[in-house]
Amino acid sequence: MTLTRLRNISWAFAAFCGLGAASVAQAASSEDWPNLAAYRQANAALAALPDTTPDTAPMPKGRVVFMGDSITEFWSRAAPAFFANPARIDRGISGQTTGQMLLRFRQDVIALHPRAVVILAGTNDIAGNNGPASDAEIEANLLSMIELARYNHIRVVLVTLVPTVRYPWADQLRPAPRIAAINEWIRAEATRDHLILADIHPAMATPEGALRPELGDDGVHPNAAGYAIMASVIEPLLAKVQK
Repeated sequence: MTLTRLRNISWAFAAFCGLGAASVAQAASSEDWPNLAAYRQANAALAALPDTTPDTAPMPKGRVVFMGDSITEFWSRAAPAFFANPARIDRGISGQTTGQMLLRFRQDVIALHPRAVVILAGTNDIAGNNGPASDAEIEANLLSMIELARYNHIRVVLVTLVPTVRYPWADQLRPAPRIAAINEWIRAEATRDHLILADIHPAMATPEGALRPELGDDGVHPNAAGYAIMASVIEPLLAKVQK
C-alpha cells in the first residue's frame, strides 16, 4: 500500500469516526514514517521531570507508557479519567503498525524512563495498513520492543488484541482468525518470558470473535464501555508495577 493511499485511508477513517483534523495531523509523512514528530515536544517536557514521589516533583513515581495505535490514542479521549493520573502516558498513534512503533520506541518509551510499558499493537499490521505483514513479522516486532524494554529495565505489560471481524477501511479482510493466532502468541510469550499479561480479548469478544456491539460503535474501536472493560483488566496490573 502506498503512503498516499495510507494517508487517504487515515482521512477517510477519521471522517468515519467523526474525528477532527488534530488526530489526522499525526499521520506519517514520507520524511517521518514512524511519526517521531507526534510526541517529540511532549516527550522533551516529560523527560525533564524526575521520576520521584509526588510531594517532591510534578511527576509521580512509577511512570507507565501506553504504546499503541488508535485504540490507545483514543483511550485518553473516550475515558479521560483513566489517564487523570499523570504517571500514565498515552503514546498511541492512529493507524500505526508494529514496525512504526518499534522505530519510535526509544523516543516515546525508553527516553521517558518509565517503570513499565503497556504494549497493545498488531491489529493494523493484520489490516495491511503498510502492506502485507505476516504473523511472524508482527511477532518479531513485538519481541524487539519487549527486548528493548527489558534491556532498559522497563517492565512489560503485553495486551491481547481487541476483537474484530472486519475493518471498515479493509472490508475484504476477515481478521478474527489472525487476531486469535497473535493473541495465542502473546499469551505464550508472556508465560515464556515472565511478562505481565493483560488478556482483554475474552471479556470483549463475541463467540465469533467480534467486538461485542455494546463495547464499540464501529466494530474495531472501543467506546467508553469498552475502555472500562480494558481498565478493569489492566488497572490491577498497574497497581503492581507502579509500587
